[in-house]
Order: sequence, then structure tokens, then C-alpha cells
Amino acid sequence: MDPAVLRCLIGPPGEAPGFVPQKEIAYNKLLPYGDRLEAEASRLLAQIKGNLGRAVQLQELWPGGLFWTRKLSTYIRLYGRKFSKEDHVLFIKLLYELVTIPKLEISMMQGFARLLINLLKKKELLSRDDLELPWRPLYEMLERILYSKTEHLGLNWFPNSVENVLKTLVKSCRPYFPENASMEMLNEWQPLMCPFDVTMQKAITYFELFLPTSLPPELHHKGFKLWFDEFIGLWFSVQNLPQWEGHLVNLFARLATDNIGYIDWDPYVPKIFTRILRSLNLPVGSGQVLVPRFLTNAYDIGHAVMWITAMMGGPSKLVQKHLSGLFNSIASFYHPSNNGRWLNKLMKLLQRLPSSVVRRLHRERYKKNTWLTPVPDSHKLTDQDVTGFVECIIQPVLLAMFSKTGSLEAAQALQNLALMRPELVIPPVLEKTYPALETLTEPHQLTATLSCVIGVARSLVSGGKWFPEGPTHMLPLLMRALPGVDPNDFSKCMITFQFIATFSTLVPLVDCSSVLQERDDLTEVERELCSATAEFEDFVLQFMDRCFGLIESSTLEQTREETETEKMTHLESLVELGLSSTFSTILTQCSKEIFKVALEKVFNFAVSNIFETRVAGRMVADMCRAAVKCCPEESLKLFVPHCCSVITHLTINDDVLHDEELDKELLWNLQLLSEITRVDGKKLLPYREQLVKILQRTLHLTCKQGYILSCNLLHHLLRSTTLIYPTEYCSVPGGFDKPLSEYFPIKDWGKPGDLWNLNIQWHVPSSKEITFAYYLLDSFLQPELTKLEHYANGKQEMSRDDVQQCLTIVHNCLIGSGNILPPLKGERIAHLFISDNTLFVSIPMVDYILDNSEDDTKSLFLIIKIIGDLLQFQGSHKHEFDSRWKSFNLVKKSMENRLQGKKQHIRALLIDRVMLQHELRTLTVEGCEYKNIHQDMIRDLLRLSTSSYGQVRNKAQQAFFTALGTYNFCCRDIIPLVLEFLRPDRHDVTQQQFKGTLYCLLGNHSGVCLANLHDWDCIVQTWPAIVSSGLSKAMSLEKPSIVRLFDDLAEKIHRQYETIGLDFSVPEKCVEIAILMQKAKNPSASGMMLSSEEIQLGIQRQKEKNAETLQNYENLVNMLLDCVNQRNLPWKFEHIGIGFLSLLLRDDKILPVRAIRFFVQCLNHDAIVVRKMAISAVAGILKQLKRTHKKVAICPYEVSGVPKPSSIQAGDRSDNQWLHFDSESLPKTKQAWESCCFVEKTHWGYYTWPQNMVVYASAEQQPKLGRRREELSEVSMPGFFLSSFESLDCSISRLAQII
Repeated sequence: MDPAVLRCLIGPPGEAPGFVPQKEIAYNKLLPYGDRLEAEASRLLAQIKGNLGRAVQLQELWPGGLFWTRKLSTYIRLYGRKFSKEDHVLFIKLLYELVTIPKLEISMMQGFARLLINLLKKKELLSRDDLELPWRPLYEMLERILYSKTEHLGLNWFPNSVENVLKTLVKSCRPYFPENASMEMLNEWQPLMCPFDVTMQKAITYFELFLPTSLPPELHHKGFKLWFDEFIGLWFSVQNLPQWEGHLVNLFARLATDNIGYIDWDPYVPKIFTRILRSLNLPVGSGQVLVPRFLTNAYDIGHAVMWITAMMGGPSKLVQKHLSGLFNSIASFYHPSNNGRWLNKLMKLLQRLPSSVVRRLHRERYKKNTWLTPVPDSHKLTDQDVTGFVECIIQPVLLAMFSKTGSLEAAQALQNLALMRPELVIPPVLEKTYPALETLTEPHQLTATLSCVIGVARSLVSGGKWFPEGPTHMLPLLMRALPGVDPNDFSKCMITFQFIATFSTLVPLVDCSSVLQERDDLTEVERELCSATAEFEDFVLQFMDRCFGLIESSTLEQTREETETEKMTHLESLVELGLSSTFSTILTQCSKEIFKVALEKVFNFAVSNIFETRVAGRMVADMCRAAVKCCPEESLKLFVPHCCSVITHLTINDDVLHDEELDKELLWNLQLLSEITRVDGKKLLPYREQLVKILQRTLHLTCKQGYILSCNLLHHLLRSTTLIYPTEYCSVPGGFDKPLSEYFPIKDWGKPGDLWNLNIQWHVPSSKEITFAYYLLDSFLQPELTKLEHYANGKQEMSRDDVQQCLTIVHNCLIGSGNILPPLKGERIAHLFISDNTLFVSIPMVDYILDNSEDDTKSLFLIIKIIGDLLQFQGSHKHEFDSRWKSFNLVKKSMENRLQGKKQHIRALLIDRVMLQHELRTLTVEGCEYKNIHQDMIRDLLRLSTSSYGQVRNKAQQAFFTALGTYNFCCRDIIPLVLEFLRPDRHDVTQQQFKGTLYCLLGNHSGVCLANLHDWDCIVQTWPAIVSSGLSKAMSLEKPSIVRLFDDLAEKIHRQYETIGLDFSVPEKCVEIAILMQKAKNPSASGMMLSSEEIQLGIQRQKEKNAETLQNYENLVNMLLDCVNQRNLPWKFEHIGIGFLSLLLRDDKILPVRAIRFFVQCLNHDAIVVRKMAISAVAGILKQLKRTHKKVAICPYEVSGVPKPSSIQAGDRSDNQWLHFDSESLPKTKQAWESCCFVEKTHWGYYTWPQNMVVYASAEQQPKLGRRREELSEVSMPGFFLSSFESLDCSISRLAQII
């Protein structure tokens, strides 16, 4: 590792922080530059604290507040919670205050809420003594949003995700509610509890969501003891499965989990299990029992499982007895012949219950103690409890292995059960597996059993005190599984690869048979294993023979007709991936002796055959690459000289360079050479001269297939020499090349990696490698750039094939060396905002090709790739990273030890996670600085997105959308250019350009939608332009594709629109916390403190911005009205415009008078669609205009003349008699009527009365009803309605005459 190069790549070393981090990401310290991240993290944290504090004090929620909270999210993703407890608490308090700002824009609220959830995620880091959060602001926010009184009238538009975000936020804050919160909540929501009213559902939902259940034992009298008896009695009293019963069960499940050992559940256990069994909706008896298809009232299986798990253990063992009874009664339903809608629920029960028990065992036996209430020793699960549980559930699981829904749930259940009692679980699974491996006629049985054995593999191989004979089954299983590598059965082949790879990862494939003569202290099992390991070499060679057979049957000649495509099919690519990863795993785990035999065998196979390069060639090249990666020095000595000599010999004649079709042997050797160079760059340096000669000879071949393979070689050489990556993934640090007298490999079977002693061997580019990479760029990139520049300037003629070849070379150089190329140079775009970094040099070719040869689509495809990578590429592509992250999580899930936890993963998985952390750092480039060179490239993408060819437009648009999401605020710069194509006064716009523009506005599924940005400055331009585009010459309603695009655009805007804020004021409490955050030390951000003048200036600016926002809103309404009133505007665009106007109704601002008049006039519009929109809009307008009605407080006990009862009694009582209808005392006079107290809430008083009860005052105290015309305000004057309805009356009278 060259220190100078490393310093160049990641900066100077850092110092230890001056605080104890809350919880940092451990993997950062294992990176080769881990010691330099301390200073980087401290610097970034100080920036975040200082700038977030400044933004809040200056009242700049957007863009400053939003930008720096996103920076904090990124910081947590990269460094974990690497800040002091003081900072942690201040961040939480600041974000809590920001989230609960009453008029906060909904998209901002969601952004702040997600960050707050992330900060509260690890609740063990902050105790109740460290943090207290009030519950009422959250309740008021939920009431305002989830139970909005204006949303159904179109006065508020909330996203679909807001409910989940808010509920998750409440769950995260719940442990920190004050100790008196439970009583306050009961007082607030008990009055809603009336089973004859919908408010019952609301009350129980709130109780489930808010009631704190994790109070310490000394505060239980202020917690669940206030409500437990009342709620459990309520649950017992209902028999008809009302909707709210499920929420009550969820609350009990959470209560039981948080307070194991503090509640005696035994009196309720029979009823609980009866209700859970009923909730499974199983068919019973000979008659057909119909279960509603969409039964929403059944219990959530996850919470039922939590409840059962929390009740287990303790002195009585009653729960285990009932659990055994439950599984005895439902076991037959798991039989593979049974199927029905109920099966999914049963399989979930089977999957989640063992997982939940493992989680509880981990909590009781392995988890570090925190401030959360521990489980008392008397109620901890004993070994006897665990054995009883496994015995009661194992038979249903074994039946479920062959279920019609697949074996996934059974495999996951077996994995967890084997962690607890392998001796009870693994033998019956093996009893089913061995016969399945022998039979050829039941592939479903084989795939099911193999997937289950994969689940228990780690427990089987590890042995241990419970199942010491487990490892002896490994080799027989591996040898019997080999026939599963079958080219005729895809699913069997893939599960076999997974099976072999799993066991190979866990076990060093080292022949230990010689130890039997050297040592006499071995156990019987160890002696058996030692003698069995002699078969490892035979297994590896047999596996390779199977793979060679698979490859030979996968050649294009075997699998394709002449007319079919030559590309790999999806199934073939999956087989290729399975083959290469399994072979790589086996060779990684091999001893040196076995590796040499395997290397010789794969080398002979590769060089003695000539493969086509599409399918079989790729598979063989992958196997060779796997061999070279495991031991580069020995392997490269074999492969590189051979390939180079063959290629040199075959290209010695210059005529070959110009052949359209190349010799298959030349192509195969080029492919092989390009793959085996994907290894440690240092090991390639001795061969650099030979490799450069091959590149010089083959990079400009006329045959496209040939030069693409040569470009791959260049690409892989650059990546191998410039990237940081681990060079080995062996299960034991240092490998197995040690004498058996010093090292006994069998001890390492199934052993987890030690996170702090991983000893990862990293490849960090040396100065020689960097020099070689720059030499390659100078030799092969610069000449191509010069040629392209001359071609673009008209100084040099080039054929299309030559242009494509140049562009291919440039693209491969770019993606091969992206992480070492310098940032793009250019001036910052001044009028937008913010900052950071990117790559390389622009190519002035887009204009030239579009002007001179627009039909050269292949060159344009390459240019789009190059521009996209110039704007995005940082050493790896995000989609590849996402795929690797997903794959890592799947492997981790299938092999992790959830019982012990503490990152007890195998070493290869831990190394993979560290590498993913490195890639995450390189990919996390948020809010890049937007320079004029980026502006030019994004404009080039826009031009390509509106070209004449559909495929070019499609590819350019994808790159365009990705770029828009990368550079902050570039949308504000690009929108005017996009809208240029929609202007009605332009006559030079083609239909293709018009269509491309609409696609640019529409966006893709996950990216930015330019037509619907949450920014007044943007939609004030886009919405009127979309409506006015109906008058454009390029717009044709006769083209179905354009009509569909406008429909999609309008539909997407309506679906994704969220009410945009008008008021961005910040409360004083937020400002106080922001000042405290800036003053906090470690790291200090006090250098960014603001003066009082700056703060006043910021407040003034915010007031001006609020006024400007309001002006934008009114301008947008007026512009849309102008648009829809244009003559000759097609009906579709009128409807779109009216739809946009209807989105602009708000509950905090009355619609402008002109718009009210317009909607009233639309009530009798010709089109029913418009009439419906107008009716909805007028309903919202009436709600806006509704005057405030006076309410007065009353005391129900004074009205009834009855004292307040000491306990709650639901139903008819003496204190609510006055609410009942009494025919004998009806108010028959005005005085009697006005003295009556009317309560419009029908649920009040049934259960209990509200703390502060208010009712409407008498009619005299309410706003006047029969107002004269001069008493009306302009917006509510009925003249607007009357003038509209005159024509309506006319129409009705004419219709009557006709009839």
C-alpha cells in the first residue's frame, strides 16, 4: 500500500474525536483509509451543526434547512450515529420541533420525520432520563392530517405515504413520552369509546399507537395498570370481531413483550388461544364453510406471535401446553395436499414464531443490558422451555416443507429452530433429504429439501454440544448433490449451486487425513471427519466435470436455431452467475494442493477447446477468472503468456485487422484474456508490456465483436489498477497454507469471522499502478479524443463504424478509470444555490451528429452513455451497487446466527459488507455543484431526449432523469428550456420533439417529475405551459400516443401533487434549540454564530419570501384561468386546466374571487366531467367561506345535577340521562328550546365525558344568517351564484318546453 497514493485518494490522517460516539459504523475502521475518516467525520458534523443552526435561525427552512437535514441523513448513512449524546439529543429536539410546526409543508414534514425516525431508531442509546418528548403535538398533527376535515373537500392534498410515516414517528417517540402521558391519553380518548359509533375505532387506534408500555417497573402504576383491567375486560366482552379488536390485540402484544414477567397472563391464556385459533379462519367440519375473501378483522399474525412468545416461560408452563394444543389441532392443515386462502396465514405463523422465540432468547441470554426493563430470572426461557417449544412445532414444519406455496417459510423456520435445538431439527430433515437426493423423478421434493438443508447448514456444520455429529453429514450431502448440476432442469441446477456454495463457504476444503497418523488426541467425530476430508479433491474434480458438461450443453449451437438471438437468455445468465460464484467459492476455500489440480484442469479445458463468446465462452471465462482471482501469480503465469501468444500469432497478418468476421479462436482468446485481467492490479504489472501490445494490435479491429472484447480488456486493466478492493475472501484470515501440525482446519468448520481481526488484504493502487493507468489513458484515450474533436470540427472524415469504435474506446476508458479522473472544470451556475464534485471532459459531438447524421443511432447511444457516466460515475454504478447490497442482505439472512447476534457472520460476508461500505462512500455524492459544463451536458441530453428517433429519446431521457436527481436545483435551470418546445407561437417544433418534451415533463417511475415539482417558481411555469400547449401546431389529438401522454401527465400530477406551503415561518422554540446546537462542543460550530442584525435580516427575508410565495400562488391561479379561457383551446386542455385549478384549493387561503366565479359558472358546463369538478370545488369553497361559530364550555355533571362518579361505567347512567330523548318533556316554547343544551357528538357521555366539553352557543350568539347583499363580503356575495344560475334556469325551462 503506497501511503502517498492513499493520501491522494482519501486525504490526510485524522485525530480521535473529543467525545464518545453514540454508535458508529464499525466497518469504517476496517477500510484501508479508516484512520483518516475521523477528521473527515468531525469536519462534516461541524458543518452540519453550524449550517443547520444558521438556517433555522435565519428562518430558511427551504432550501437551507432541508439541504442540511439531508446532509445529516447522509452523515448517518456513512458514519452511523458518530456524534455525542448531547448532539444526539439536540438533533432530536430540533427535528421534533420542526416536524410539529402546524403549517409546515407536507413534503418537508415527511423529510424531517424520516430523519427523526432514523435518529430515534436505536432506542438503547438514549434513556428516558436523557430525553423526554411531549405526546400532544404528535396527536394534534395526526388529528390534523389523518383525520383531516378538509382533505375530502379537496382543500388539502396529502401523499399516500404520510400515514405510515406519521405512525412510525409516533412509535419511535413513544418510549420518551412523560410518565403522566398514559393518564392524559385516557382522559383525552376515553370519551370517544362508544361501540355504536365509528369513534370507537379511532379511540382504540390512538390507544394502540400512543400508549407507552416500556415504563420502568416503579412507574407501572402510572402506565399499563391504569388501563389493563379495563381494556382486557372490554376485549373479553366482544364476540363479533369488530374492526377495532385487532388494534386492541396489537396493544396487548406490545405490552406483553415490553413487560415480560410483570403481568400474570395465566387467567387469560385459554381465551387468548381460542381467539387466535378463531382468527385463523380455518374451515371446520364436512360442510363448506365460507370465509369472507377480504376479511380485514382478523388478527395480525405478527402481533399474535409476539403475544404468544412474550407469555411463554415462567413457573406455570400453561402457555406451552396451549401452544402444543394449538399446533396439534392445526397440524393436518399443513399437509401438502391441503390448500386454501387460510394457508398463507398458517405459513406466516410457522415462519414467524420460531424467529420471535430466537429474538427473545437473544434478548435474555446474549444482548447487552440497557435502560430498557430486563426480563426477571424467574420468567426467562429455560432449556426445557426451548425443547418443549421445538418439539411442539417441528412436525408441522416438516409437513410444510412440501407445501404448494413453496418451502421458503419452512426453511426459515428450520433455520431458527436449528439454532435452538439442532439435535431435534436436523436429523428429521436429513431423513427426508437423503432419499430425495437419490430419486430422479421428484425434482420438487429435491428442491424443497435442499432449500431447507441450506437453512440449517450453519448449525449442521458447526456441530457444537447439541449436535456434535452434524459435520459428518456434510461430505455425503455434497457428493450426492453433484448430479443436481443438470442442464435440463433449471430450478434444480440453481438450488444445487446454492447448496454447494453455502457448504463450501462454511468449510475449508483441506485434506486432513494425514492428521490421523500424527495425532492421537482427536475425538471420534474428528477422526471420522479427517478421514472423510480425503474426498475433497475428488468432490472438486467431479464438480468441475459436471460444470464442463453443463457448459458444453449450453453452447449456442446446442440451444439456438439459426434465426434466434445470440444474446444470453435470462435463465442462461442466472446459470452463469450461479456457476461462476459457486466455483469461485470452492476455489477460495481450497487448499493449495487441491487448487493446483483444479487450476490445471480448468486451464486444459479452456485452451484445448474453442468456445463461442456469447454463452459457453462466458461461462468458461468466468471459471478461469475465478481461478486467477484465488491465486493470481500462479494462474497468470499459465493464462497470460498462452493467450498473448495465440492472439499475437493470429493477428500477425495485417489482413486480420480489416476482416469483418474474425477467427473464433482469436475471439475466444481475447475474451479469456479480458476476463483473467480482473484481478489484483499489482500482479498484472509484470505482464504490462505484453498486454499493451495486445491492445495496440486489437483495439482497432474492424470486427465489432473483436474490438469490443479488446475494449473490455482495457476497461478491466484500468479498473484492476485504479480501484480499492479486497483481494481474498477466505473463511480464515491468512488462508489454509499452514502445516497441519500447526493448524487443524476442522476446528474452523462453520466458524464466524472475528470482526476486529478480519485482516482484510486490500488492493490499494500503488504509484506504479497509477502510472500504468495514466499510460494506458495517454496511449489509448487521448488519440481517440483528438480524432473525435477533429471529426466534430469538420477537419477529419470518419465512417460511422470508426466513430462508434472511437466512442466505445472512450466509454470503456471512462468507466475503467472514473475514480481517478479529475473533477469537471467550469464556472458555477450562480443564480441557483448550493455545492460538491464530479469528473472529466465534454465531447462537442452531439450537435455535429444531430445536424449531419441523426440516423446514426448507435453512435448517439454511446454518446448518451458517456454523458451519463460523466455526470454520475464515481467508480461503480448505483444499480450494480443496489443489486450487490440486495444480494448481500439475502445471503446474510440465509446464514446469520440470530440467536447470538453481535455480527457473528462468516468472514467472507463481513469482508463483503466492508467493501459495500467503501462503495457506498464513493457513490454518495448528493447535491453536486452545478457548473456550466454540467449545464451544457444536461442540455445536450435534453436535445437528445427530443430527437427524431424513439430509441434515442428513450435512452437519453433515462440519463436526463438521473442527472436531474443528482444536481441540486438544476431543474429550475432546465424547465424554461423544456417548456420552449410547448410554446404555441413556435412553428418549428416537430411532433417528435413535442412528444419527447412531454416525456421529459412526465419523468420516470422513481425519478424527478418536472411537471410536478414542489416549488411555486417551477409549477407557475409548467402548469400554464401544459394547458397552453393545446394550441401548439405540433399538438395533434389525432395521435393516440400524444393523447395518452397528456392523460398520463394529468393523472400523474393529480396522483403525486401535495399541497405546497405558503408560510415558512419558524417558531421561537426551534431557534432556541438551534442556538444551543451551535454552542455545543465536540465538534464545535461556534464559529458560525449569527449576529442579531443577521438574524433580523433573515426574518425580514423570510417575510418577503412568504409574500412572494403568496403572489406566486395568485399568479398561478390567474394564469390558469387565462389559459382555460383562451379561444380555440381544445376541450381536453380545458379539462386539464380546470383539474389543475381544483388542486389549488387550500384550507389556509381563500381562492381568489375570479376563480370562485369561474367554478360557480362551471356548475352548468356542457361537460359532465367539468360539472363534477366544479361541484367538488364549490363544496371546498363553501368550506373556506364558512364563518366561525361560537362555542361555550359546559359541565355535564352540573347540567345533570349528579356528582362525578368515582369509577367509569359505560352505558345509561344518571349523569347522561339529560341527553336521552324524553317525549314527556319536549321543549315547546322558544325559551324552553333555547334553554336546552344540545350535544351534536353522539358518542359523548356513553363511556365518560370529555375533560373540557364545549357545545354550540345559542342561535342569538351565532353569525347572522339572513344577511342582506350589502352585508356580504365580495367572495361570499350570492350574486356570483345567482348570475350563474340564471342560464341554468333558462336551460331547465327550455328543456321543459321541448318535453
